[in-house]
Amino acid sequence: MEGAVDKSRSLKRRGLFTAKFGDGVFRWTTLAFAACVIVIIALLAYLLVADSLPAIRKFSWGFLTGHTWDPVHDEFGGLPFVFGTVVSSALALLLAVPISLGAAIFLAELAPPWLRNPLSFLVELLAAVPSVVYGIWGIFVLAPALRPAEAWLGAHFESVPLFSGTPYGVGMLAAGLILAIMVLPIITAVSRDVLRAVPVTQREAAYALGATRWEAIRGPVFRYARAGILGAIILGLGRALGETMAVTMVIGNTPKISASLFEPAYTMPSVLANEFMEATGSLHIAALMEIALLLFVVTIIINASARLLIWSVARGAPAGVAE
Repeated sequence: MEGAVDKSRSLKRRGLFTAKFGDGVFRWTTLAFAACVIVIIALLAYLLVADSLPAIRKFSWGFLTGHTWDPVHDEFGGLPFVFGTVVSSALALLLAVPISLGAAIFLAELAPPWLRNPLSFLVELLAAVPSVVYGIWGIFVLAPALRPAEAWLGAHFESVPLFSGTPYGVGMLAAGLILAIMVLPIITAVSRDVLRAVPVTQREAAYALGATRWEAIRGPVFRYARAGILGAIILGLGRALGETMAVTMVIGNTPKISASLFEPAYTMPSVLANEFMEATGSLHIAALMEIALLLFVVTIIINASARLLIWSVARGAPAGVAE
């Protein structure tokens, strides 16, 4: 009898040791995988800084304020690319945010179940379309359609700097419209999920106080979800800042600063896509790497801020959300 008890205890200790050993291996393996992400980001940052040092040393902060981009004479200023990136992204958000929020409210609060799922699928499908397809559509459909619209705006609002200049069809306005279409599904999908994560009690309390459906959405629902919605918008901004192919195909790729939305422009991703493979001078390559470093830092900050804002809402979500 005592032998059987000792054998049972031995088997139990062996089982506990095996389980503890397996848990330890699993924990350290997953930790190593997570650390790989940090190592990759650190190596990428190190590579960008190291390769851009010649341009940083020569131009210093003047690189961010310089207007001239002349590879022949080794004169490089990144301001036209920063301007093009910021303006095109801001224009995209100006156009996309109202539509995205309206669609998100409808999908989260108003759409019947039989319509919500198909519409949600179509919205998310827009995010899966390759950017080069948007670019081709922009060249052959959007740009020709914009020329008469730009001509009409120029004729009727010529005194407004935004609508002055030659209506090329390709330019800042076309880039902003393409980006608006591309960020729309991201902002819509994330905002919809954030709105559906709002506790049912928030809506029920508003209805109990006599609020209409619109008043409940505008009041307690939006107040609870505003951080997450702002995170969705910032996430869309991060996508707009980093978009390359579609913008490159419709923005005109001219390194100049103009107040007109009709004039061609340039963005940081576009100049990297167009010139990196053709760059021969070491200083030219360093200047392009500095632009890549600037874009890397900006996108990391923006995406991290968006994730933190979304997390601040999602962590308070209940186990079930309103259907």
